[in-house]
Amino acid sequence: MEREAGVLQPAELKVEFSGCPVKASLDVLGHKWALLVLRNIGLYHVQRFNDMLRITPGLTKRVLAMRLRELEREGFIQAVERGPRYTRWGLTEKGEDALPILMTLVRFGSKWYADEVFADKRSRTLGDVFQISYIRQILGRLPA
Repeated sequence: MEREAGVLQPAELKVEFSGCPVKASLDVLGHKWALLVLRNIGLYHVQRFNDMLRITPGLTKRVLAMRLRELEREGFIQAVERGPRYTRWGLTEKGEDALPILMTLVRFGSKWYADEVFADKRSRTLGDVFQISYIRQILGRLPA
């Protein structure tokens, strides 16, 4: 770390930040259930409200509605179909850019929290969890 004008800066930075990109990202993605809602839509392809509730134990209707509104307002998701009594949600480009983050969390949790994640409590690699072609498809979205 180098000290510039009284502020510590990592030596590897090529640009000066006026804020923290991690904090900015977590301002939305750090809300409780936000990443799981993105997981439902992006990795599990679950697009409807009641289906998301069904596969996400502990998530309430009120909180899901709030997260969907926030994620839509922030540009992560959009309504792809609206019916008289339902909405189907899909990812925007910004939402798709978040998928590698989710994939990294799957990898981390499968290795370090296997006792909570898998019945046999055995650690697994990402290749044990998803098809390699799917992993490449998701991780291939990493912007430069």
